[in-house]
Amino acid sequence: MDQSCAIGIDVGGSSLKCGVVNQQGEILYSTLISLKKAKTQGAIIALIVEAIQTCASKVKQPILGVGIGFPGTIYNNKIIAGADNLPGFKQLALGEILQDVTRYNIIMDNDANLMGLGEMSYGAAKDCSDVVFLTVGTGIGGAVMIDNKLYGGFRNRGTELGHIIVQHNGLACACGAKGCLEAYASVTALLKHYQFIHPGIPETDEVDGRYIIEKYLAGEEYAVKAMELHFDYLATGITSFINIFSPEKIVIGGGISEAGAFYTREIERRIKTLAVPVASLHALVVPAKLGNKAGLLGCAANVFQKFKAFDYVTT
Repeated sequence: MDQSCAIGIDVGGSSLKCGVVNQQGEILYSTLISLKKAKTQGAIIALIVEAIQTCASKVKQPILGVGIGFPGTIYNNKIIAGADNLPGFKQLALGEILQDVTRYNIIMDNDANLMGLGEMSYGAAKDCSDVVFLTVGTGIGGAVMIDNKLYGGFRNRGTELGHIIVQHNGLACACGAKGCLEAYASVTALLKHYQFIHPGIPETDEVDGRYIIEKYLAGEEYAVKAMELHFDYLATGITSFINIFSPEKIVIGGGISEAGAFYTREIERRIKTLAVPVASLHALVVPAKLGNKAGLLGCAANVFQKFKAFDYVTT
């Protein structure tokens, strides 16, 4: 059996999740590196290089390559745009820079894509060939796998699943458009709606997705109304994905997906009344399994796919 491993670097707005993963999806070493003191693009790159070198030093197995998940639009190991929470990182050939410094094979992609790939390779959608992955949190991100390949569209600019339009000329979205799924079905949208319909509810950190779920399960009127709207819009968006892609599974990640079986059940119940029957017949809505390890494992899976003659559909 091939004993080679991959290094994964999942770049977030405040930290790097780093680790070494074998081909069975076992994390052999992991660490979290804060970006709090890294105020410049150069400082962050230096930390990524250091993380790669540290990870490589922790295992004896050969390193096949380094997979990096990064926010924004990524194409051919180049950051095009969209990493808004990090300084710089526009039109930057980061993959080439890191490869020149570390001498390792580098493969990059969007962080949400790689979370999806992690679930498809080692998590809730393992052994499925066609999958839609959604992460529901502050916003909505996602990934699509078609015929065992992560699909990115032309130059990897597609699958912005949170930005399909579910309401014509609707609520303003952070992307600049109106009526996006993210503006109606994200946890941010859920909080806004709950606070809007609930008279006198304080705007504090205590009122979050978990708080609303608890109130919903207790039968509170306002929480039930807010959650019903959340389910309706999320099911509407997912129905479009089912009608287009006919996936075997729709995997939902993010903290809210861990609320309980009722969460996916409520979404699935609505989908059955909305989707084209022949497309939805085998489509299961399931919660993600990997939690905050999905990105790291997806980074590693990307290495194993890329450097073993598999590639993405990014024509």
